[in-house]
Amino acid sequence: QVTLVESGGGSVQPGGSLKLSCVASGRAYGTIALGWFRQLPGLKQEFVAAVAWSGSTSYGSEDMKRRFTISRDNAKNTMYLQMNNLKIEDTAEYYCAAATSYLATMNIKDYTYWGQGTQVTVSN
Repeated sequence: QVTLVESGGGSVQPGGSLKLSCVASGRAYGTIALGWFRQLPGLKQEFVAAVAWSGSTSYGSEDMKRRFTISRDNAKNTMYLQMNNLKIEDTAEYYCAAATSYLATMNIKDYTYWGQGTQVTVSN
């Protein structure tokens, strides 16, 4: 069992930055990949980024890779998503998720555990 708690969401203007955090707890932490997904109301979840225990990463698009940085501090059981140059279209609920995988998997079906979400709003 893994419990995930996100924080760091908020409201910013276009071009601004936010840093999301996800604290994970549970006995399986050492074998899991952690990822971020985002979702707008009525739409399916979109993969943002993932990081494996080893530190290897994957991103949902080249644009996300240019503007976002995912990382994890295994000593603190915490994952981060640094988001820079935010755009209005980044507005969404962001969810932290955990997969029992050694890879930074992009497949949503691999993710078993989910946090409650944190809202990111980018507007003028």
